Amino acid sequence: MSLTRHLLTALMAAALGTAASAQDVTLRLHQFLPAQANVPAHILDVWADKVEADSNGRIKIDRFPSMQLGGSPPQLIDQVIDGVADIIWTLPGYTPGRFPQLEVFELPFISPDAEATSRAFWELAEDRMMDTDFAAFKPLGLWVHGPGVIHANRPVTDIADLDGLKLRGPTRVITNLLTGLGATAVGMPVPAVPEALSRGVIDGAVIPWEVVPSLKVQELVTHHTEFDGAALYAATFIFAMNNNVYNSLPDDLKAVIDANSGLEFSAFAGRTQQEYDAPARELAVAAGNNIVTLTPDQTDAWRAAAQSTTDAWIAEADAAGIDGTGLYAAATALIAKHSLTD
Repeated sequence: MSLTRHLLTALMAAALGTAASAQDVTLRLHQFLPAQANVPAHILDVWADKVEADSNGRIKIDRFPSMQLGGSPPQLIDQVIDGVADIIWTLPGYTPGRFPQLEVFELPFISPDAEATSRAFWELAEDRMMDTDFAAFKPLGLWVHGPGVIHANRPVTDIADLDGLKLRGPTRVITNLLTGLGATAVGMPVPAVPEALSRGVIDGAVIPWEVVPSLKVQELVTHHTEFDGAALYAATFIFAMNNNVYNSLPDDLKAVIDANSGLEFSAFAGRTQQEYDAPARELAVAAGNNIVTLTPDQTDAWRAAAQSTTDAWIAEADAAGIDGTGLYAAATALIAKHSLTD
């Protein structure tokens, strides 16, 4: 063999060895909203792009919106546990009762601000949930959205206006709240809302403003009710990775995932989701819809009526042995701490 061929062979072997040592990996990210919706476009894509860049291209994130890998939104948690997807984003409320401790952040009027509550959510999860509720997967981010708003085909100002109103609710806690306030609560994943509204299956839905454009809710209903101060409700979100896939990564790529996940990412996600409430609200204004913003006194009446939902949840959690009293005290204390510092 000539010297030139020896050199070429050595160079090819070195190149192959370098490629093998790089351990490039492609991860499948699966979620339930269209790619152009706010969370995929401004949170999940931002995370994925940053991971790809920080890994110098060794990690590639393939994004699958709108359940393109199959299944339904309630199946996303099992998909990440079973390896159907490597990473998922979902509402834990789509699997009622499966994550009982995080429900504390969905209680009425507990969340004054999405960033503060998201920080509290991650910190309380680190303290109480990672080795219990979340042991079957690796949480990458935990957050809540901005203030929940009532969107309906008739005006809602007083609690009595909910009587007989069929309202979509996202989670067990929130459907319990709506039922307790006199509405007919209908649980369903958010992608099902437009068809349910257009067919008259529901009269309205409780969702944050930011998701309104992707569902075109401002075209399907003409009345919107906001609350003064803390939110009527906020739903929780889980952004998670398959344990085996994470554990199989080399240490330097684990470090890339870790550096882009956790407390600060959760805070970013909550803050970003709430920031997109304002432009979405403007679409309803531009459409000439009726937006009711309840005064502090009006909101206080709703807050008082909703207290029974909180009391019932704490009692139920205590009876189930998950320390609802302690969880509520810890959650409110952490939210207060971050509300002062954010």
